[in-house]
Amino acid sequence: MAELATPADKRRLATLLSPAYLWLTLAVFLPLSAMLFFSFVTDLPQDAPDWAFTLENYGKFLENPVYGKLLWKSLKLAATVTLFCILIGYPCALVLARVIKGRAREVLFLLVILPFWSNSLVRIFSWAIVLRGNGILERTLEAILPWDIRLNLMFTTNAVVIGLVHSYLPYVILTSYLALQAIDDDIIDAARSMGAGKLTILRRLLLPLSLPGLLAGAVLVFVPVVGSFMEPRILGGRVGTYFGTVIEDQFVAVYNWPLGAALSFVLLAVVLLIFALTSPILRKAQT
Repeated sequence: MAELATPADKRRLATLLSPAYLWLTLAVFLPLSAMLFFSFVTDLPQDAPDWAFTLENYGKFLENPVYGKLLWKSLKLAATVTLFCILIGYPCALVLARVIKGRAREVLFLLVILPFWSNSLVRIFSWAIVLRGNGILERTLEAILPWDIRLNLMFTTNAVVIGLVHSYLPYVILTSYLALQAIDDDIIDAARSMGAGKLTILRRLLLPLSLPGLLAGAVLVFVPVVGSFMEPRILGGRVGTYFGTVIEDQFVAVYNWPLGAALSFVLLAVVLLIFALTSPILRKAQT
């Protein structure tokens, strides 16, 4: 039976954990607290001495239907990107974890994490070069196919989805790979010895046991994509106006930090509400 921790052990544990908690406070809670404060003021205190507390910033979201439409548009974009990342990423993780072995796995794993080694702006502008009219993709297809090709992908929603999937696909692959690697091979061997086929093993064993990792990857994709602004702005052009781009405009272009902070917390509240509503379904899916 494990011994109860003594007061001295608790003090040592608190001492060891205090740097992490201090960093968490400085890096997360203090900025969020400042943003929450800004969302309830009429103007920045350092710019306007006569600032006051108000709910007008949140009222603007409710009064202007454009914000609601852009929020719904961003949620659909996040759901689409997450779905494509799951459909592409999980089979890749399955192949890496259960099929390929040795040096080939190391090479493919390196290719998966390669996007993390480059700046996000470099990746986005690379896709802009590939997808633009008369770009690399169109010229390659024209060289292979005997007819004229006009894809017109640049400055479309499809271009935004392609750029976002490329940026966030590794999250799904990595989390699913770790979950699949943790599955004991003896379970798979036992299923095979009882006559289970590959599809049965995938449906009844691999997918349920690796579902927590897959869901973790989906969350890691959905949360940043719903507030993304660089990919929509660069790859989407005029159709790339989303809730995240509006928030960025409030901070960078309009310099209306109170409204930008209010819209940010509205987005945060909507995302938390979605997770709260879907958490019972997700917990049931993991049982």
